[in-house]
Amino acid sequence: MYVSTRRNATRAMRQTLLVLLAASLAMLAVIGTARADDMSFSRYGLNSGDKVKITVFGEEDMEVETRLSDAGTISYPFLGEIRVKGKTVGQLQNFLTQKLTGDYFIDPKVSVAITEYRKFFVSGEVKDPGGFSFEPGLTLEKAVALAGGFTQRASRKDIIVSREEKGKLVERAMKLDESVLPGDIINVKESFF
Repeated sequence: MYVSTRRNATRAMRQTLLVLLAASLAMLAVIGTARADDMSFSRYGLNSGDKVKITVFGEEDMEVETRLSDAGTISYPFLGEIRVKGKTVGQLQNFLTQKLTGDYFIDPKVSVAITEYRKFFVSGEVKDPGGFSFEPGLTLEKAVALAGGFTQRASRKDIIVSREEKGKLVERAMKLDESVLPGDIINVKESFF
């Protein structure tokens, strides 16, 4: 009797551990997905057309809201024209803090935020092609909806997105549930059936 009770206790303990392990893995999957989305924008490189707001705590004269030029530069007090293309918000914040420390301020508290992302573009078999303001969380399906939706001849499977990656324009087919990024050029092809 002692042996069977011990076996039942061991079996119950194993089942409990399996349930806890399964729950833990599910939680990690959810957290991992959320972090992957967060990290994609923490690594977002600024580019021409993005609008940023820069503030230095306690220094109203240092507040600037500006759009990156075609060359990927901004003009900032004391520092002049700065090339920021490709920098993340965090990198730009650190760069400005370093440049302003010493000669201009003792311990500047610099904050950088993107106030408007550069546009993305939709062409091809959509009802209202053109450039549209980007918002985080935008999927290909939502981008097509902003362009008035598909025409009757549109292919819902043959959609090519051109995206700048490491200084080169890369084309690839995308599905409707995939994410769109600022600057993407979306081309909805015609369906032949």
